[in-house]
Amino acid sequence: MRDPKKLKAFHMADALVLKVYEATQAFPPEERYGLAAQIRKSAVSVASNLVEGCARKSEADFLRFLDIAYGSACELEYQLSLAHRPGWLSDTDSLSEPATQLSKVLHGLRRSLSPDTSLEKP
Repeated sequence: MRDPKKLKAFHMADALVLKVYEATQAFPPEERYGLAAQIRKSAVSVASNLVEGCARKSEADFLRFLDIAYGSACELEYQLSLAHRPGWLSDTDSLSEPATQLSKVLHGLRRSLSPDTSLEKP
């Protein structure tokens, strides 16, 4: 078992969750259960899957949850750009840049742990 607190990606994901929750509070009420909720779920999913993967005993399980975390991070990047278009997020760089960096860190971690050469490019 791994300690998620020793992973840079976990700390990045954890900090991003807090920023996402703060930023989505300003969304219109009709989006509370729409895009705002989905953005929050994606952000929480990244950190949660890292924690769950670390709790697994096998390397294969850890990699599977790392893949899920990476997918959620990519999903979050899209959702943040989508929320910017109608003006619900005024300063997307404060979220988009950390989300992009998190995706890169997760991809690098996946690549370093997996012999699969198809992971070479994000």
